[in-house]
Amino acid sequence: MIPIKDLNPARRTPYMVYGVLILCGLTFLWQIGLGPEGMQRAVFGLGLIPGVVTGAAELAPELRMVPAWMTFVTSMFLHGSLLHLAGNMLYLYIFGNNIEDRLGHLGFAVFYLASGVAAAAAQISPDPTSTIPMVGASGAISGVLGAYLVLYPRSRVVVFIPFSFMLLHEIRAFWLLVIWFAVQLISAVGAPAGAGVAWWAHIGGFVAGAVVALPLVQRRRRGPWG
Repeated sequence: MIPIKDLNPARRTPYMVYGVLILCGLTFLWQIGLGPEGMQRAVFGLGLIPGVVTGAAELAPELRMVPAWMTFVTSMFLHGSLLHLAGNMLYLYIFGNNIEDRLGHLGFAVFYLASGVAAAAAQISPDPTSTIPMVGASGAISGVLGAYLVLYPRSRVVVFIPFSFMLLHEIRAFWLLVIWFAVQLISAVGAPAGAGVAWWAHIGGFVAGAVVALPLVQRRRRGPWG
């Protein structure tokens, strides 16, 4: 299932969401401009490498671009491919506006970065000596999805289902996001060592976002879509 849009209008313009979309897009254009070798160097120099962060491994001097602790943030804005970027930005565009509407612009920015850091920590924990770089906004966006599940479980989402009789369907956000989380969990448990997808980061970000949103449930603005 591929989400197309949600039927949950926001009351304010999501400037922070737009800012992340633009920043990630510009960063990817910069990566492409570096050429294949330069793009790989950027992934190692700005991506989060668990072993480097924990001190179990050392990055070659020619690859060092920022201190290891800064890669918790820089890694969120890099992507490995156009498909990687497009998938992440689609989810952020659909679900991020309501979370920014609920938290406010500054609150959303802090929440987004914190979710990304929590996601990175979850990815590091199972294998703190790994030397595989992690890049992408999916950890932080997973936090957005976790918060959306808690705050707007009854919201309707239009999804595209390939090979179905009717390609477009409306389902509740609860079912879409629960299925999404289940896929991440099953994949994380069954993935071989060194898998190319940061499944645990998705799980960690999602759980962190849901936990942060829990205290807001009783105070949320109630409406026909809530």
